[in-house]
Amino acid sequence: MVNCCGLVSEKNKPVPLKSISVELQVRDHVASVSSRLQYVNEEEQPLEAVFVFPLPAEAAVCHFSAKIGEQEIVAEVQDKQSARDQYDDAVSSGQQAFLLEESEESSDVFKLSVGCLSPGQKASITIAYIIELSVQADDALRFCLPAVLNPRYKPAAPAAGVPEVSSASVIPYTLSLSVEVRSSDRISRLESSCPLAPLQFLDAQHTHATVNLSPGHCFDKDVELFLYYENSHQPSAVVEAGVSTAQSGSLMGDPALMISLYPEFPADVMSSLASEGEFIFVVDRSGSMDCKMHHGNDAQMRIESARDTLLLLLKSLPMGCYFNIYGFGSHFESFFPQSVVYNEDTMDDALKRVKSMKADMGGTEILQPLKHIYSQPCYPDHPRQLFIFTDGEVWNTKEVLDLVKSQVYSHRCFSFGIGEGASTALITGMAREGSGHAQFITGTDRMQPKVMQSLKFALQPAVGEISVSWTVPEGVTVDMLSPPINALFQGQRALIYAQIKGQSSEKTEGAVTVKYRLKDQPVTNELQFTLKPTEDTGLTIHRLAARSVIRSLEIEERTGGADAENIRRRTVELSIQAGVSSAHTAFIGVNKDSKQTVKGPLLQRRVPVPRMMAACYGAPMRMCAMAAPGLARNSARSRQMVPQMAFRSAMPMAPQMAADSAMRCDAGLYSMGIECDSASYEEEAEPQKDPLLELISLQKAAGCWELNASLAAAFGKTEVEVTNQKAAQVDGSVWATVLALIWLYAYKLDQQVEWQFVAMKAASWIRSQKPDGLSQCVCDGNVLLGCQVTEDTLGI
Repeated sequence: MVNCCGLVSEKNKPVPLKSISVELQVRDHVASVSSRLQYVNEEEQPLEAVFVFPLPAEAAVCHFSAKIGEQEIVAEVQDKQSARDQYDDAVSSGQQAFLLEESEESSDVFKLSVGCLSPGQKASITIAYIIELSVQADDALRFCLPAVLNPRYKPAAPAAGVPEVSSASVIPYTLSLSVEVRSSDRISRLESSCPLAPLQFLDAQHTHATVNLSPGHCFDKDVELFLYYENSHQPSAVVEAGVSTAQSGSLMGDPALMISLYPEFPADVMSSLASEGEFIFVVDRSGSMDCKMHHGNDAQMRIESARDTLLLLLKSLPMGCYFNIYGFGSHFESFFPQSVVYNEDTMDDALKRVKSMKADMGGTEILQPLKHIYSQPCYPDHPRQLFIFTDGEVWNTKEVLDLVKSQVYSHRCFSFGIGEGASTALITGMAREGSGHAQFITGTDRMQPKVMQSLKFALQPAVGEISVSWTVPEGVTVDMLSPPINALFQGQRALIYAQIKGQSSEKTEGAVTVKYRLKDQPVTNELQFTLKPTEDTGLTIHRLAARSVIRSLEIEERTGGADAENIRRRTVELSIQAGVSSAHTAFIGVNKDSKQTVKGPLLQRRVPVPRMMAACYGAPMRMCAMAAPGLARNSARSRQMVPQMAFRSAMPMAPQMAADSAMRCDAGLYSMGIECDSASYEEEAEPQKDPLLELISLQKAAGCWELNASLAAAFGKTEVEVTNQKAAQVDGSVWATVLALIWLYAYKLDQQVEWQFVAMKAASWIRSQKPDGLSQCVCDGNVLLGCQVTEDTLGI
């Protein structure tokens, strides 16, 4: 039996990680994160601790240090192979060494190696990174501290050397989190998925505040923070001074500029959404989609939530567009051989198939369905919009992103990460490379409102001919560091990084102008800014800009060509110059004052972590305490980051376990240390149907409802009651559709983002019928349903 009382693994081996403390500093919409990990070697011989953990894909890792006793070793960035060689040589000779490297498969997975800890020795590891906070549909800025470990599926993985997930019912280390927010805008509120101490404002203007995570937090789920400013759409420009010791003309030597824009489209253009388009919905049906959305008793399975979302999407599409639905796992299938015209027959056919969708297609292989979709010809005048739903557990992230980028001019890609542990590199990367928008559905989030927000973006007219120009004093030039802007959405932030060269002795003002075309209408957004550097920003903007350039270079290198080696060299040079991690560099630190005789291989220890996979297949969210036994260090050179699969864990905190057996798929289920005995849990009762989804499911593709018993039941009435209230001259479908609209506005206004397109179709259909006595019809409907909704509110 596992001893869960002490800090020990499954085989009573001491766990070296004792505590994690995180300091989060937010400046407007940029966050600086410092994580301190405390390790202790409680064994009787030297130890190597190895951890694999996720970081946000867009994070710029800029600091790595270790403190042993009173001595602090600050790591430096070097070429990755050189850093590995130094680490191996140091550990082999008995010196303490520390290595932090990014996965070559995915930019959101890192590996930390802490080598040659003496018996009884303590080590404090600090990892720091900076990141732009993402904007949510309700204008909140989101920060996520991931805690969940999910495996990444790779097909046909050989059994030997595959990492194994180790999970625990009791996480054997503590977590503390402190947050400080400074803003040029007034802070409205700060919310979290976890208990927080009261928000403390440190000034009368409410622009400076602190808050802490409540003590006793069980780190078994992501810690999400949502920060609200009073004027979140305020454009801004920040200039940061360069490093005086850096070479003049280099990125780090010159001032860096960060521009934040929130495009506002003309009202007349936004009043009518597009009625054309090809909408392709790609749904993950792998075994991991049979997990619960969150830990609560009322949580839906991921696949159930996906089915409900597809119902909403299918009912919200405009008549005359094209659509198709793909499901993928170890293989893929589509509802139709190619996209079909959206009408009543094709919608009904698709809905019948959606109802039978299950998470029964094995592993998570997204590359092949994407290749098949891109091989299909596009329809003229119907821009392709791709919606991808996945829990993000794939191994070949960069290959997927390169494919999406290669098709950027033929489609827009909207991606959705489902559940805790979804890969930020995959989800945000697909949206970025596909000129779309990314959303994450975690905790108790409902999938439907976030997806419908993205559908609203997809139905917005595509922005074309985007250009950026600069107006600066004579003697000053501005070089864009960000990749070209390919997509703009109403009210969504667009970030631009630039390098300012030269100087002017007179004028200190500049301006940036973004021009584009929207439905053949020219639009101009302009922002004035000062060239005077802002104080107290450190090197935040320079490092974020360097991270942006590094990512562009890495993508360029992967596309091939004779210049690949030169691009790699430039990447390494910039990474070292900026002190920011890349796929080709690593942080290395060696304590050259420490040296001890090491007899035999070093012990290797790893730490159990939580993971959502244990919640799959209806099983309760309980995890068995498992840990890898001490593994001999077979070869100093054999250090592959992700031998066959990468596994997600908790920031620079939750580690990854090594393994000896591959993930296999059997009847759609994963065999990953989870025993699924169908007899072990009771038959679940039929879930209560959502009244909103019930009503929407009855709507016709054209936008109307039919007057029948099912519709009456949705209102809590009998068919006789509903029919008798109808005026004689009013058509039955008009009466039914008016009632549906009244009910939506009266009883489901708080969920309007979910049914807004359903209502727009209904109102448009009613107007097309030009019915007589419409005002009386609305009055009669209000009487029947006990409401007071006006005709103007209904938009008819």
